[in-house]
Amino acid sequence: MNVYDSQRMVDLLAPLGYAPVDEAAAADLVILNTCHIREKATEKLFSELGRLQETQQARAAQGSEMLIAVAGCVAQAEGPEIQRRAPFVSMVFGPQTYHQLPEMIAKIARGAGQVLNTDFPTENKFDSLPAATVARNASAFLSVQEGCDKFCTFCVVPYTRGAEYSRPVAAVLAEAERLIAAGAVELTLLGQNVNAYHGQDADGAVWSLARLCVALAELPGLQRLRYTTSHPLEMTDDLIAAHRDLPVLMPFLHLPVQSGSDKILTAMNRRHTADAYRRVIDKLRAARPEIGLSSDFIVGFPGETEADFAATLQLVKDVGYAQAYSFKYSRRPGTPAAAMPGQLTEDVKDARLAELQTLLLAQQQAFNQRSVGQTLPILFDRVSKYPGQLIGRSPYMQAVHAEVPADQFGRILPIKITSVGNISLGGVAV
Repeated sequence: MNVYDSQRMVDLLAPLGYAPVDEAAAADLVILNTCHIREKATEKLFSELGRLQETQQARAAQGSEMLIAVAGCVAQAEGPEIQRRAPFVSMVFGPQTYHQLPEMIAKIARGAGQVLNTDFPTENKFDSLPAATVARNASAFLSVQEGCDKFCTFCVVPYTRGAEYSRPVAAVLAEAERLIAAGAVELTLLGQNVNAYHGQDADGAVWSLARLCVALAELPGLQRLRYTTSHPLEMTDDLIAAHRDLPVLMPFLHLPVQSGSDKILTAMNRRHTADAYRRVIDKLRAARPEIGLSSDFIVGFPGETEADFAATLQLVKDVGYAQAYSFKYSRRPGTPAAAMPGQLTEDVKDARLAELQTLLLAQQQAFNQRSVGQTLPILFDRVSKYPGQLIGRSPYMQAVHAEVPADQFGRILPIKITSVGNISLGGVAV
């Protein structure tokens, strides 16, 4: 989502004469677009701001100005603190107000001092953004939903991104058509709770994510479709059927579960049980047997016992993942879990995370190993550091290296997988 937001900021700034540069030292404006999910995000931000202040001072000594802005969820949550600790930052604005960036720059130019903009405006930002007309890669992000109403007790998203909002169907389809016309062959639909999508069409009818996927699949030129991130409660039968019926919908799904313990899931306010999650997985695999799965896990949540952690390990063994993300629980200020009793020590969390990651890595390596000998369609969208090679992604999000001519960049080619590395695959063109 932050990648998408950053790209849209570039679109907003283009009419003002701004264009991206590779190094901050050459920039007239530096925007740090931040995420507040992980621990120590604020400390990392201030560390980076300290380095940028030195660059800003060096530019000033040469007679040129460099504006610094902080955007995103850390800005939303810590705006006044950022202004207090870093008075050299000109603009601090949240993820719901970046469409007002040209106006904020104008205020700075008029000598307004610091600008703090962390409101949740009544107008929708998507209505104020310019058309995204350039696909920066063969694979493009398309934001269709934002915010979350689930209020998991560990999560800051409802407080920084706000309530769930789904973009109108026509706006989504129009942006998809523009991205495809500009060269995108793969679209990834984005949302904090993307499978809760409930956008309206021109007649006021509400569309589910499944219905939206069916419409997108009919667009000429679209060869791949993905969506992230999902919630198990919103994995409806029509969406599962879409995985069965739409070849363009990739056989890979990121479906966070967080824990395998019903007690911990209740404390997290996930509103599903471990067995309910297993049943969703069973339905998905019945609909599309080759589907690869990814998930999120948090270990060391307040009150987690050895038995609770063992239940998480058992769920991982039962499901079998192609890849997964796992984290130690960290307190996020203002969330209910931060004040819960039973906070675990770091050494306990470290040990549990290491054990879980060992299991997840073994599953990922086994999944990758099963790819050897298969011929997979690979979308080549990155240049390798090795001459004559390109890097692409399989339908299962695996990175694949192959000797492919540079003029095949952005195309999907059949590649026979011949080797498995630590985190990537190697192959040869068929």
